[in-house]
Amino acid sequence: MTDIYNIEMNSLQNNPIQLSDFKGKYILFVNVASKCGFTPQYKDLETLSQEFKDKLVVIGVPCNQFGKQEPGEANEIEEFCEVNYGVSFLITEKVDVKGINQHPLYSWLTNKDFNGKKSSSVKWNFQKYLVSPEGKLIDYYFSITKPLSSKITKHLK
Repeated sequence: MTDIYNIEMNSLQNNPIQLSDFKGKYILFVNVASKCGFTPQYKDLETLSQEFKDKLVVIGVPCNQFGKQEPGEANEIEEFCEVNYGVSFLITEKVDVKGINQHPLYSWLTNKDFNGKKSSSVKWNFQKYLVSPEGKLIDYYFSITKPLSSKITKHLK
């Protein structure tokens, strides 16, 4: 098992993100895309982020691996999120969430050898992974699970 807080990642603006800054809070990682049927979930992700801002950090992770539904460059993704959904939560650089170039974050989220809890595979855009305030994987949720679902919010209340 490895420590999620040691994983390096950049924001959409290419600034380093220190996951260790979020120790003591839940983190919800969501692989996002601008041109997906699930894209309206951005609205509920923003609501979730605001409603639980003292306990939760929502991190959107753009990915173009499912139906090429996130083709844009960083500035296009940022503008889309702000203009269409008022997104204020953290958005990372665009990464691969599966396959040979899988980002280390998703290696941790999807591999029991790293996260100590369970293995999974990312099936589509807007799959969600919830990490505890202690940096442990709680569970993952397929795209059809809405951000405000009790499956997720029960951990935050």
